[in-house]
Amino acid sequence: MTLETVWFVVVAFFWLGYLFLEGFDFGVGMLLPVLAKDNTERRVMVNTIGPVWDGNEVWLIVAGGAMFAAFPGWYAGLFSAAYLPLLIVLIALIGRGVAFEYRGKVDSDRWRRTWDRVIMTGSWVAPLGVGLIIATTVLGLPLDAEGNRVGSAFAAFRWDTLLGAVAIAAFSMTHGAAFLALKTSGDLRERARSLALKLLPAAMVPIVAFLAIVQWREGTLWTLLAFGISALAAAVAWLRLRADRDGQAFAALGVVIAGAAVVLFGALFPNVLPSTLDAANNLTIEGTASSPYTLTVMTWVAVFGAPAVLIYQGWTYWVFRKRIGTQHIPAVHAP
Repeated sequence: MTLETVWFVVVAFFWLGYLFLEGFDFGVGMLLPVLAKDNTERRVMVNTIGPVWDGNEVWLIVAGGAMFAAFPGWYAGLFSAAYLPLLIVLIALIGRGVAFEYRGKVDSDRWRRTWDRVIMTGSWVAPLGVGLIIATTVLGLPLDAEGNRVGSAFAAFRWDTLLGAVAIAAFSMTHGAAFLALKTSGDLRERARSLALKLLPAAMVPIVAFLAIVQWREGTLWTLLAFGISALAAAVAWLRLRADRDGQAFAALGVVIAGAAVVLFGALFPNVLPSTLDAANNLTIEGTASSPYTLTVMTWVAVFGAPAVLIYQGWTYWVFRKRIGTQHIPAVHAP
């Protein structure tokens, strides 16, 4: 296996980590006005992701940074051609992050409701935008022989890429409900589990449809196997939710998104950004990769740095592993 292929797998893993971790993170924000009956329950929901949401977002930065360093041609082609959705995602993430920090700064229901709306909006816009970008990466853009986008800034907005955007957002909402069932207690936990049971079958429709399109167009036998595993894991997740096994259901949903990532990036390989105009214009791994020296240095840095980051983030989740309930929330007070 060449270093170019290794780093393609690494970039795909970073995107998988972002979709898995930030996915349920987004889902909690989406469901903030749906599941919580009062400010105390909203504080419980925010506190479930409070210690980890910013660490989850680092995976997006690392994925983009790895693309920039290992495949500058891929980074330039995708990030310039899909500039508009990326800008919208960035604005949504900034607003969402500010809202987490500011919602408790003033003892005012109106103040908190305003920032809760920002959290909810950002939690919807960001996964839709990320889903659109990933779908565009896999399904391609109208690229000319120089790798430049042909057409307007809205070239990434097509029915199939929009389906991918809906698929990621719907999965995130379901994963968020399952996470809340795992992390909360009392009535909030019961409502989250009940909602996850209702959402899961409906949420799988767009993601199965999108993966089926990718499989039909570019898939292989082993991506078909990953597709089957993903669908089977969704059924397992629903059954585990019914059996009141929140942790197993949450893990099964993780297998769903892992199988989906294998299908998407497996179908993309050895391209990194296909051209919808002419296959000869496809951006490929070899054509967009950095020099062997750069990839070698990056590999050594990753060998020592990546385990430390993974251990630290795993430790963070372990420290904050316990369930949270309304009894853990102190009275609101202004600073």
